[in-house]
Amino acid sequence: MRKGALLMLLLMIASLGYAQVDLKYYLPEGYTYNPDIPTPKEVLGYEVGEWHVTHDQLVMYMKAVAEASDRVVFEETGRTYEKRPQTLLTISSPSNLAKLDQIKADREKLRDPNASVDIASMPVVMFMGYSVHGNEPSGANASLLAAYHFAAANEIQAELDNIVLLLDPAINPDGLNRFASWVNSFKAYNLNGDPNGREYNEAWPRGRTNHYWFDLNRDWLPVQHPESRNRVRVFQSWLPNIHLDFHEMGTNSTFFFQPGVPSRMHPLTPEKNFELTKKIGTYHAKALDKIGSLYYNQENYDDFYYGKGSTYPDVQGSIGILFEQASSRGHLQESANGMLSFPFTIRNQFTANLSSYQAAKEMRQELNQWMKDFYKDIKTETDADVNKAYIFGNKEDDAKSYHLADLILQHDIKVFSLNEDITINGQDFKKENSYIVPADQPQYRLIKAMFETRTSFADSLFYDISAWTYPMAFNLDYMALNSRILNLASVKEIDKSQFSLKPGQVFGNAGAYQYAMEWTDYYAPKAAYKLMKEDFLVRVANAEFTTPEGKTFGRGTLLIDKGESGMNDQEFFQKLQEIASASTVDIFALSTGYTGGANLGSTFMSPLETPKIALLVDNGVDSYEAGEIWHLLDQRYEIPVTLLPLDRVSSSVIDRYNVILMPDGFYSSLGKTEASTIRSWVSRGNTLLAKGGAIRWLAQSEIEDFKFRTVENAETGLQKSYADYDNATGAKVTGGAIFNAKLDITHPIGYGYSSPDIHTFRNDNMFLEPSENPYANPLVYTENPLASGYLHPSNLPGLKNGSVIQVRGIGRGKIVAFADNMNFRAFWFGTNKLYMNAIFFGQVISGGTAR
Repeated sequence: MRKGALLMLLLMIASLGYAQVDLKYYLPEGYTYNPDIPTPKEVLGYEVGEWHVTHDQLVMYMKAVAEASDRVVFEETGRTYEKRPQTLLTISSPSNLAKLDQIKADREKLRDPNASVDIASMPVVMFMGYSVHGNEPSGANASLLAAYHFAAANEIQAELDNIVLLLDPAINPDGLNRFASWVNSFKAYNLNGDPNGREYNEAWPRGRTNHYWFDLNRDWLPVQHPESRNRVRVFQSWLPNIHLDFHEMGTNSTFFFQPGVPSRMHPLTPEKNFELTKKIGTYHAKALDKIGSLYYNQENYDDFYYGKGSTYPDVQGSIGILFEQASSRGHLQESANGMLSFPFTIRNQFTANLSSYQAAKEMRQELNQWMKDFYKDIKTETDADVNKAYIFGNKEDDAKSYHLADLILQHDIKVFSLNEDITINGQDFKKENSYIVPADQPQYRLIKAMFETRTSFADSLFYDISAWTYPMAFNLDYMALNSRILNLASVKEIDKSQFSLKPGQVFGNAGAYQYAMEWTDYYAPKAAYKLMKEDFLVRVANAEFTTPEGKTFGRGTLLIDKGESGMNDQEFFQKLQEIASASTVDIFALSTGYTGGANLGSTFMSPLETPKIALLVDNGVDSYEAGEIWHLLDQRYEIPVTLLPLDRVSSSVIDRYNVILMPDGFYSSLGKTEASTIRSWVSRGNTLLAKGGAIRWLAQSEIEDFKFRTVENAETGLQKSYADYDNATGAKVTGGAIFNAKLDITHPIGYGYSSPDIHTFRNDNMFLEPSENPYANPLVYTENPLASGYLHPSNLPGLKNGSVIQVRGIGRGKIVAFADNMNFRAFWFGTNKLYMNAIFFGQVISGGTAR
């Protein structure tokens, strides 16, 4: 009876939501509001929920509130790729706003077990982050109500002496604006809720992601994007006790709040975190009961991956809380629970916002004490841990080591450089590109999460990835250090504000016989493209050579000549210096072509054609992987790429390019004509890179005969429990793990790598059978492939000695197939160059090795 009444009430509320609503629909009972504070409608010209707020409107309102209220401070924390401002409202009593620096300094003492802190008088801090996924807009639209209520409600004036609210109205400004523009463009004044309508079916790549189509809710730990770096800086400066993360889920759902599934919490997160999250959850339940909204918790969602907004805080003494609201995806949509209106979704989010405030207010001392205890316990744990530090580096590549050190520094972790070279257990670490991270720091648990490997788990289901061991991701040498070795190391703490990559330089003088650039540096492809763009003659060495001075250059070294640039020796030298400096790579003058090994005029030295690249995009293509490639080329390597829609694939169009990139996805929209066009294009000497579903399409379209392994993971037996089905099948999904692989470093795909041992990342169950031609498998899994993360035993045969990268030849051209993602979430630096090698050197791979 009660369930039926609740459902009826839900339908009644939803129906009210798509009738004309006013501010009273959202605001809680028992409050009066300062008339000097403008309502959203007074600034925007429409009521909350009537239209989807665009980002510029959102910022306009936040500024208006800050100008009108002495409780609110507005600040810009940074800019997105599309140059939209990231904003933050700090809301508290005027007396607290006058001493924000002191409050921050006092909170920093919570991380010091020896510091004296007045818990009884310390304000609690709550961060409120809305709509990190741009097409989950009820959060950002609820932020209008939160800003108004906390700035204008008269009854909370005294309470604000004990609480500081941090309000980020749109964590993903670019995605939010993209989505708002879409749904507002197709809104009718007579809503009907038909889910087939244009309003509810966004165009590719949709508004969930940022400018480069990245999920920013996976970037809290990798911090590869400006939006993430800016918000992590805010987090570390404030150390909030509660961190709210407002999301949406499927239209036919209800409302979720944490805690999630208890068995799927990361082992480094203390049990007390779950207990406090559960206690806070009682406040949400009470508030949602009051307005008659359906809800659930401890299902579906987990707290394992620390790169999410609701999990990142958990490993730092804070309480991250995820809210998931069923999405109207527009202004009104049919759902299994009746008509779901946009105002209704906003009201639920705002209600959870208010219940969180109530919990923070009433649990203030308990939450501050928990943070203090959290860091006090860490000191005990670090003292007991035999691993006192972690060291990492790469003898030949400064850039990858630098970028990992820079990543770690963003999280308020101390990193030290070496004052001198050191050898540990036969492994050399050079002072120029090696770093040490001591474990005895407040961020001990976060440090451990970055460096540990883990292959056993309490649960076999993961909402996201199960491993992210950073030195493996960056393909760096690393090891844990005991206290004796740590004490022997001579180190210097890095000043984060002064930390940068050293500019490259040219060694030698103008007028040299040739110039050489080694391919070992991460940014070598960036320099290579700049050299080619100047019309220099650029050749790649397919064999080692040694100068008379005794320096050996490995395979992949680029030889550079003025070519057809028309420059004189001095102009040429000056341009080389500019490119070396900007690309952070070194270039060397060569005095003679008479070198040891191969001579510089040898047939082993192959001229390179400048890559002209098209990246296939649009419906069917995995936008995440397409975005990772786009970001890699555009941001890291500064190489132009055409984003080519699938419906533009024709011979007259693709002949403009000599490299085509096919990310994972479904390519069923490409028919026989397009398949024939692509095959013919490859045969004329061009290079095609394909990943995942693109490889399957190539095989199905008979462009190339790739073969795939199948594994036996079907359920057997006469009868099994129906209730176990989801867990049993979900456990067989490879959600994201790290694998051991062997690289042929003599193959053009392996140029620039000095060790055959490499770690790759995969998050699917497509298993590629190796080519029968052993020279066509430059990267294969080892006999024992799992390095870190979860893998169901039934999937192991699909990987053992299987193919990671495979090369096939058609006519004069090449297809390079990738079973794994070389560019995962922009932080998998270690395999980026394998992908770039296919782009630059696919043209020089010997045909006989690819048959």
